[in-house]
Amino acid sequence: MPTFGVNLSNIQSHNSLRVFHHYTNDNYIAYMLYIHNMENNIGQSITDVRESRGMTQTQLAKKIKTTQSAIARLESGNQNISTEMLKKISHALGKNLVSLSPGTVNIAVVGGKKLTGTVETNTSKNGAVGLLCASLLNKGKTTLHRMPRIEEVHRIIEVLESIGVQVTWHGSTITIIPPKKFNLKHIDVEAAKKTRSIVMFIGPLIHHLTNFSLPQSGGCKLGSRTVRPHFFALENFGVSIEAAHDSFKISYQPKQPNEIVLYESGDTVTENAIFAAAGLTSTTTIKYASANYMVQEVCVFLQKFGVKITGIGTTTLTITGVKNINRDIEYTLAEDPTDSMFFIAAAITTHSNLTITRCPIEFLELELLVLEKMGLQYTKSKPYLSHNQNTKLVDLKIKASSLVASPEKVHARPYPGLNADNLPFFAVIATQAVGQTLIHDWMYEKRAIYFTELDKLGADTVLADPHRIYITGPTSLRATELICPPALRPATILLVAMLGASGRSVLRNTYSISRGYENLVERLSGLGADISYLDAF
Repeated sequence: MPTFGVNLSNIQSHNSLRVFHHYTNDNYIAYMLYIHNMENNIGQSITDVRESRGMTQTQLAKKIKTTQSAIARLESGNQNISTEMLKKISHALGKNLVSLSPGTVNIAVVGGKKLTGTVETNTSKNGAVGLLCASLLNKGKTTLHRMPRIEEVHRIIEVLESIGVQVTWHGSTITIIPPKKFNLKHIDVEAAKKTRSIVMFIGPLIHHLTNFSLPQSGGCKLGSRTVRPHFFALENFGVSIEAAHDSFKISYQPKQPNEIVLYESGDTVTENAIFAAAGLTSTTTIKYASANYMVQEVCVFLQKFGVKITGIGTTTLTITGVKNINRDIEYTLAEDPTDSMFFIAAAITTHSNLTITRCPIEFLELELLVLEKMGLQYTKSKPYLSHNQNTKLVDLKIKASSLVASPEKVHARPYPGLNADNLPFFAVIATQAVGQTLIHDWMYEKRAIYFTELDKLGADTVLADPHRIYITGPTSLRATELICPPALRPATILLVAMLGASGRSVLRNTYSISRGYENLVERLSGLGADISYLDAF
C-alpha cells in the first residue's frame, strides 16, 4: 500500500473543500461543493415549504414519525438526507422535493443479484454525433439506421433543426434533409451548450458559410479539455476562429493544404479536419490522426459521398474530397465498444455468466487481454461483419471468474491501445480483484479523482495524484445514495458498482449517463437486475 495520496473522505467541510479546490482547480471538487450546497438547499426548501404550510418542526416530525431535533438537523444541512426521507417529507408537505431539477431522472438499484441471459451491443454516442455532423456536408438526403435515442443525439438534432435542417424519426431510423441555405441566426443556444460535439459543426459548415458563430460547447466536465487543437487543425484550411465569452466566431478564406500535422491526436479534432478536407477537390494528408472507432466510422460513411480516403485505421489519412456533395445515401451505424464494456464490467462486478452479442472486437482486444491476465474466463465467436460491412463483431460469453489485480498498471492508449472511454470500467472491476491495481488515467485532466466516489460504495482507493489511483480488492460493495458526476464514464461505473452492491442504492440526476447509453434500465432489467426509475414520490 502506498503511503502517499489524497484521502478525500477527510475533506468534509465547506471551507476545506474550497481550500482543496484552490489547490487542484478540479471539477470534481466543484462537483463536491455542488453536492454540499444542494443538501443545504434541500434543507432550506424543506424549511420554506414547511413554513408556507404553517407547520412547525414538531408537527412535521410527528407526521413522518421522527423527532423535532432530526428535522432541525435536516433543515440546517447538518445531516445527510436520503431519498426515502425526502419522499416522506414530500408526502407530509404535499410537494415533491425529490427531484434535483426539472426533468431529473433518478434510478433505484437493489444490487447483489446475478445477471443472466443475452444482451446486444447498442450503437455508439460518439459514432452517432460524428455522422450527424458529417451529414451537414451533404445537400442530398441522408438516412441513418440504428440511431441511438440518447441525450447527446437529441441535443445535436435540436441544434440541427434550429438551423433549418429537417430531421425525421422513423423508429430507430432518421432522415436528414438540409435547407437550401443555412441560417444560424436562431440556433438553439441551450442545446448547443450541453454538448462538446457542437465544435464539430465548424468543419462541415465552412463549405456552406464563410462567416458564422457557434455557441461555446459543454458536455462532460473533465478538467481543462481545450478546443485549441481544433483551431490549430482548421487554420490549415483557412479557418480563423475567435473565442468570445460565450461563442466561437468563425471566418473562412479557403486554403487547400497538401499536408497537415495535428497538434493533438484527438478523435473530434481528427473528425473536424476530415470534414474540412472532405469538401475540397484537392488531396489532403492528415498526420497524427486518431484511428479510433468513431473516426473510422466517419471515414467509411464519407466514402458513400464519393470522398476518397486511404489509411483508415492508421494515424495517417489521405483524403480527396468532393465539392458540393449532393447524394441521397443510407448508412447503418456500427456498434459501440463502450456499450459492450459496460456489460462486461457489469458481469464481472455481479459475478455473473452473461452473453454479449455484436461486440466490436477490434476495439476491445487489449481490454480483454488485460482482463484475461487478471483471470477473466470468456469465449468469443468467430468474427462477422456489422451492417456497414466494415466493423468486425464477435459474441462474447463472460463466465463468473475469480480475478487478481493486474500485474501492470492499467492505462489508456490511442488506438489500437486500451480505449480511454473503457479505462474507468477497470476501476470498478478492480474492486473485485485480489490485490492492488494501479489505474493511470493520464489522458483526461483529473478524471481519476471521480473514481474515488467508489469509496462511498465500499471500495478501497488511494488517490496518488489527479491521474493515478490505487484500488485494493476484493471488497464487498455496499448500497448507498449518490449523485451522478457530470462526466459520462465516471457516472456509469457508479451504476455498475451499485449492481454489485448488496442492498438498495439510489443514483440521482442520471442525465450524464443518458447522454451516452440508451435504455440501460430496461436492458438491465431484462437480464434480471432489480433496477427501476425512481418515482416522483
